[in-house]
Amino acid sequence: MTPSWFSAQFADPHGTPALAKRLLAENALAHWKRYATAFGLMGIAAGCTALSAHLLGEVINQAYVDRNMRGVVILGGGTLVLFIVKGLATYGHAVILSRIGARIIATNQRRMFDKLLNEGLGFFADRHSSEFVARLTTGASSATYVINLLITAFGRDLLMLIALLIVMVSKEPMMSLVSVLVVPPAMVVLRKLVRRIKGIARNQFTGSTRIIETMQEMVQGIRVVKAFTLEEAMRARLDSSVEAVQHESIKLARVANRSSPLMETLGGMAISIAIVYCGYRVIVTGASPGEFFAFITAFLLAYEPAKRLARLNLDLNSNMVGVRVMFEIIDTVPTEPIDDGKPDLAVGPARIEFERVSFSYRPGEPVLHEVSFVAEPSRMTALVGPSGGGKSTVLNLILRYYDAQAGRILIDGQDIAAHGRRSLRRQVAFVGQNVHLFSGTIRENIAFGRPGATEAEIVAAAKAAYAHDFIIAFPNRYDTQVGEHGLQLSGGQRQRIAIARALVKDAPIILLDEATAALDSESERYVQDAIAELCKGRTTLVVAHRLSTIMHADKIMVIEGGRICETGRHEELLRRGGRYASFFRLQLQHDAPERPAAAG
Repeated sequence: MTPSWFSAQFADPHGTPALAKRLLAENALAHWKRYATAFGLMGIAAGCTALSAHLLGEVINQAYVDRNMRGVVILGGGTLVLFIVKGLATYGHAVILSRIGARIIATNQRRMFDKLLNEGLGFFADRHSSEFVARLTTGASSATYVINLLITAFGRDLLMLIALLIVMVSKEPMMSLVSVLVVPPAMVVLRKLVRRIKGIARNQFTGSTRIIETMQEMVQGIRVVKAFTLEEAMRARLDSSVEAVQHESIKLARVANRSSPLMETLGGMAISIAIVYCGYRVIVTGASPGEFFAFITAFLLAYEPAKRLARLNLDLNSNMVGVRVMFEIIDTVPTEPIDDGKPDLAVGPARIEFERVSFSYRPGEPVLHEVSFVAEPSRMTALVGPSGGGKSTVLNLILRYYDAQAGRILIDGQDIAAHGRRSLRRQVAFVGQNVHLFSGTIRENIAFGRPGATEAEIVAAAKAAYAHDFIIAFPNRYDTQVGEHGLQLSGGQRQRIAIARALVKDAPIILLDEATAALDSESERYVQDAIAELCKGRTTLVVAHRLSTIMHADKIMVIEGGRICETGRHEELLRRGGRYASFFRLQLQHDAPERPAAAG
């Protein structure tokens, strides 16, 4: 390995040496005192190992040369003390490394989670959620494993090897030099194996992610799986991913352990030469058998740490994939950077104004074209029109899930782009068609609207949302678990919990996106009553397909093709006979009961 190869490896920010250096700087440096203690304990363990090899040689001399029983007993007692000290030192550094490792895992998991919280919706739309689960768990644990691998390699293994080499050189200098000659050929072979390890480990991670993805989709979509008898299809998807991971795992095991025959062969050659040479020294030249025994013992004890050090680069590269996938997320520029340094948005009457706003999710595919309108304070403004016209995009821009690419959005005359996102979102309560409830109790899910809300405020919000009656009918009342995504509750119940969550927030702006679209008539009536309570005295924007739910709105805007083509109240728009009247007639025909055919 030439100096230019090493410099190239460090120059590559994604290379193993550079990543290892970064891990040590960002994660290990903060715990240097504990690592120093662990190093000290490793040094003690290494010294005890070397001394025990030396003492065993003295035992041989005392027993077979000097015939000194008292000396044997003393040396036996000294060996016992050395092993006790070594055991305590090994226990100590293992516990210290485990504690540091747990802290590093927690730190990296928090870093990853915080980074994901600062990403916009577009970032998540391009990826599957299982990918983040895999990166969060694999990345954090891999970082700790790599750091511990480096620490133990240079602490435990290197110190032990140095200590044992000192014993070997003191006993047989020439033979010690011969033993070192097996290292270069081993390093050449291991370097070639490293290149293959990187690709195999990456494929293994990708396959493992697909397994999590398939499992997650099966669990979340179990009703669809059962309804469409997709068990065999899902099993085939999982089998494909499992087969791929199994194949890569076997390949990794085959490649990673390919060095073992070489190492064992080279080690066996060195040991056999040492045995013959030391035997010659004892028999022919009259050297003491203790010297021979001490050298062989030290050589055998040095073999394992030497083998681990030789494999270090191989082990690092096979575990560095997890570190890379973690840093790939951490190092990306946040798509929704923290902007708490901007001034807070001060909301009074909550007048919302769009000034020639344009937006597109993908280049060349505009969704909004210079849209301008005003949502008056304490009034309900409804957005209707065909799917894909841009209605939900209006709500996304108000919440700054995305930023307008042209024009301005004003609240009480303030450009929302000039203020912090968090201060804006604190003034807005949102209820969508697909309600997301978090795992936990009904009480906890309502309280998410305003952390710190009192029990009285939670109950008052539930009553206003017409949810209190069905909540107290549960055996555990407000402590009822909602299940994953709220699946323990019906659609109407989930929707009313979401409205209670919005009510307890007590925000001056309400955004409703198809809040009753997926409900039956009875549930819709309860939810509509809850929405009416939610919107009292607040500036409300409603996206709706069911026109019957927004007939009472103060202003109705028809959005089609990214433009507002009609504006007015329900009766006014019907009189005009335009697009709104056409939508309304179509819905009446769709909702009207089918007449029975006349008898022949």
